[in-house]
Amino acid sequence: MDARERLIVGLDVPTLGEAERIVDTLGDDVVFYKIGYQLAFAGGLEFARDLAKSGKKIFLDMKLLDIDNTVASGVENIVKMGMSMLTLHAYPKAMKAAVEAAKGSDLCLLGVTVLTSMDEQDLIAAGYEYDPHTLVLRRAEQAHLAGMGGIVCSAEESAAVRKIIGPDMALVTPGIRPAGADKGDQKRVMTPADALKAGSSHLVVARPIVKAADPREAARAILAEMSAALQ
Repeated sequence: MDARERLIVGLDVPTLGEAERIVDTLGDDVVFYKIGYQLAFAGGLEFARDLAKSGKKIFLDMKLLDIDNTVASGVENIVKMGMSMLTLHAYPKAMKAAVEAAKGSDLCLLGVTVLTSMDEQDLIAAGYEYDPHTLVLRRAEQAHLAGMGGIVCSAEESAAVRKIIGPDMALVTPGIRPAGADKGDQKRVMTPADALKAGSSHLVVARPIVKAADPREAARAILAEMSAALQ
């Protein structure tokens, strides 16, 4: 798997027109895109279908969590859309329902462990008894046991998570920032090269590319850094 297949550009923009301009600008340099709530609710789901039909890979970042039947029904319809990846919160029952619903398809189900915007104080405020690292490892193990295709976690936990899930599961890491870039609302970040060396298989990059003065050059610079790290 080369760097182009590992870089996922987050289309974290408010309008379909802006997303279309970014995809056009990045051209063949980028083959994998993430679409989340913001764009999905602005016409992004049909856009995701169109991108998939054109040969792009789509990571649908919906972070599903509901009763088993509802999760399963949602996953069944997402399978029909031709998406490559889908997130759901790493709760055992929801994950088991999703795995069963996606059986036989190419959809890679990703368990969200702890959001990279959260630190220990955030977890305490939300009523959790675990620090981020401990909770990430606990949920990673549960996702592995449920038969999920991969995990979403910060690069800080990648090495420890990789030991739990083994070499074959995807390990998708948001909060990626090139050296010197603004962290924004992310609290647990790492550079592309360091994240890959820590065990991440796919890197999600949004602002450093989509908000760059020249998005294509920004993407190429990150791809070059990733390629060097993969040597």
